[in-house]
Amino acid sequence: MFYQKGNARRVRTPPTMLMRRNFVAEDQLEIKQVYKLLQLVNQKNKEQIQKLVHFGVSGLINLTEPKEGVSALHLASVDNDVELAHFLLSLNAHPDIQDKKGRTAMMLAAKHGNVDMVKFLASRQANLTMVDKEGKGLLFYCISPTGRHEQIMNMVLDMNMDVNSTSYTGKSVFMVACEHAEKCVNLSMLLLERGADPDVADPETGCTALMAAVTAGSVALVLRILSVYSADFNLTAKLGETALHMAASEGHAECCRFLFQRGGNMTKNKLGLLPSEVAMKNGHKAALKELRMAEQTLKTGKLTFFSEARLHDWSFEHKAVLRRAFQSAKAAELPVATVSNETFVSVLQAHHAPIHEESLAVIVSLHDKNRRGKISIGEFFAGCHFLPKNYQLSSYRSAKLKSEDSETSFAETTCNGRSEPVQTHTATDRPQVDVSEGASVNWKAKESYINLNQCVTRDEYELLELAFSQNIPVDTRDRMYKTPLMTACMKGKHQMAQFLISHGAELNSYDQFKWTALHHTCMAGHADIVKLLVDHGAIIDAATTNGVTPLMRAIQSCKPNCVEQLLNAGANVEATNKRGQDCMAIAQLYGTEKICQMVKIVLDKAMKRKSGKKLAPAHPRTQKPTSDKETPKRCMIAMNPDATNYLITFPSATVRGVPTVISSPRLERRLAERKIRFSKEDMMKLSVAKPVRKTRAKKPAKM
Repeated sequence: MFYQKGNARRVRTPPTMLMRRNFVAEDQLEIKQVYKLLQLVNQKNKEQIQKLVHFGVSGLINLTEPKEGVSALHLASVDNDVELAHFLLSLNAHPDIQDKKGRTAMMLAAKHGNVDMVKFLASRQANLTMVDKEGKGLLFYCISPTGRHEQIMNMVLDMNMDVNSTSYTGKSVFMVACEHAEKCVNLSMLLLERGADPDVADPETGCTALMAAVTAGSVALVLRILSVYSADFNLTAKLGETALHMAASEGHAECCRFLFQRGGNMTKNKLGLLPSEVAMKNGHKAALKELRMAEQTLKTGKLTFFSEARLHDWSFEHKAVLRRAFQSAKAAELPVATVSNETFVSVLQAHHAPIHEESLAVIVSLHDKNRRGKISIGEFFAGCHFLPKNYQLSSYRSAKLKSEDSETSFAETTCNGRSEPVQTHTATDRPQVDVSEGASVNWKAKESYINLNQCVTRDEYELLELAFSQNIPVDTRDRMYKTPLMTACMKGKHQMAQFLISHGAELNSYDQFKWTALHHTCMAGHADIVKLLVDHGAIIDAATTNGVTPLMRAIQSCKPNCVEQLLNAGANVEATNKRGQDCMAIAQLYGTEKICQMVKIVLDKAMKRKSGKKLAPAHPRTQKPTSDKETPKRCMIAMNPDATNYLITFPSATVRGVPTVISSPRLERRLAERKIRFSKEDMMKLSVAKPVRKTRAKKPAKM
């Protein structure tokens, strides 16, 4: 493994390691036996596994199925079943068998966070340097935001794994961790501490690890890469983008402000765009505001604090070391709060602080304005005397920055002269402290979340006891509406099912398809759990949305023991599903000859029982002579169930003697009279009206 240097950016050469040859089942017999072996591994049936491997085709234990290349050891590794994996290895299973993507059992265990399985496979001499088809090694599969994955990464790095391993595309594992820094910042820090190269770049895009961390928006990781490992943040990618361009394109305003305050160049890329123009083009207003303020600062020629900001970052990252140095310089048993000016300067120079002597003298004078000859250590770490407030790390509230002295518990003096405790915060798995100066670390861990179904799968009885003691319902469902009892029945965990039933698990609860725990047990074929559920009162003939009973599921899964248990318990063999199929029809479609014989015997007994019942002879009906008498009212009511013996009245058809409703016969009669009247008239004959004579008004007589 060597480096290619160019423009201070290092590109690592990818490995040329070949993968191990796979053994994929090819002919029909091998394929059938491989799938049968995988089924037995899922059921954890060791006796049948040993029998099949002994009498099956040669090398069956290492054969993989033809679709995805899964082997028996892969299934045991994903399920974190160390006991089953030990059993498979005793049958000469190879620990480095790969699937069609080139993944080994250890890679799959690391991907799923199975710490015990990784330990076991490593102890059985599994090859840690294997890579998949993309050239990704074991460390690539450890990148996930859980404490278990961090534990696996620590374990693998302790085995002398190459911390700078790369894929076939040339991308390093540290580069991938930085791309996921939003959730996996602790893994990126761990790789840096173990010697990962901070200046390694992606050969395809030219992006550095710093650019990847900026793209993810992790100010804490950017601070660590710049201050502790002195990465060059003015390197450019293939299109001329700097880290500022990357932060602007993703809209991370705090990263933009941090990079500018630490000396980032406001240059144009190959497209002729400034970082502010990139932010404007992508519609990120907060980042645009920070970049415009930075451009205005450069135009007006205001003072910048690049060297002071770097000293502030460096002191924050090395806080624990500097405190011990100040304490030893004064020969004090307890941590000191103040030191003399000479001690302060000598300690910083001895630890190679990133600042010139002239600037350091200015900082000393700013801290010792009263000329008492003493400097407060807490005020120096806060940076309040020599840096503006927006340059101080305490202004980055959205970023939870982790310092090295997170274990200290003494009080520190803040800039306003008061002694306050150090405020602490919690990240996903490890304690992190805020940048603001304070005192003791009294952080509280996050409340743990208990997934009951996962606890059932992993046989974690203690966690289940803890959950039930906190009044968590034993029938809590997952997103697929499965209860813990259903999961235990599907996995064939008889002891776990007994444990859940003893804690009051509901036997007859069902999921979204109305499958009960008995349905899942019969489909998986666990006869002992079928007996357990039936003995505790499970409904034998519970039907799903398609009308399928547990007996039908047992017949479909070809499990004679389950069928026998249900038939002995009195399951209904005459039940039919929505397709009209009864148990006999389903047995002929899915079941074996033995199951068909069992169902037929019970069905014949049921038919004989029905035919054996003799019906009593019916008495002959005597025909009574009909009579012309009217049927009494009570008899009419008895014969007509809809009739009633109450008096039914209707409102009168007239109001005050004036009819409001005209009966239909009367209406017809009036219409007929109107037709006759109009038919006699000559419609063409017009009646001429006599002229009206005009009369004059008489004049009144003269008196």
